[in-house]
Amino acid sequence: MTALTGTLAEIRDDFQALEQNDRLQLLLEFSDELPDLPERYRDHPDLLERVEECQAPVFIFVEVDDTLIVHLFATAPREAPTTRGFASILVQGLAGLTADEVLAVPDDFPQTLGLTQAVSPLRLRGMSALLGRAKRQVRAKLAAGF
Repeated sequence: MTALTGTLAEIRDDFQALEQNDRLQLLLEFSDELPDLPERYRDHPDLLERVEECQAPVFIFVEVDDTLIVHLFATAPREAPTTRGFASILVQGLAGLTADEVLAVPDDFPQTLGLTQAVSPLRLRGMSALLGRAKRQVRAKLAAGF
């Protein structure tokens, strides 16, 4: 298993500690916890990037602040609780991490949650795409000087 620290490791451990049926329930709880977009993005949806691999319309935006801390913002419809839950896991799990820490998150993180029997492979690919897009945006921000 890949070494993770902080909130992402806690989230992974929480999922792995549950029986299969309860993992889906936890994912649904995460979907309810996805923070609303800050006003600066609500008024400018053009700043958000659509994650095309997700079945539902999911949009993300990454900021890297002056201390190299990453802030991930995401929006997903309430009618797509699985996808919304994945977005919420990443928003919460990446919060407070540095750019280097975000880039070091293993690409297979979504598979470590133990949801492969509870959700379709297509949905897991969507979560992997969310993580991949977030990392790509972090790399682009670093290359541009934030």
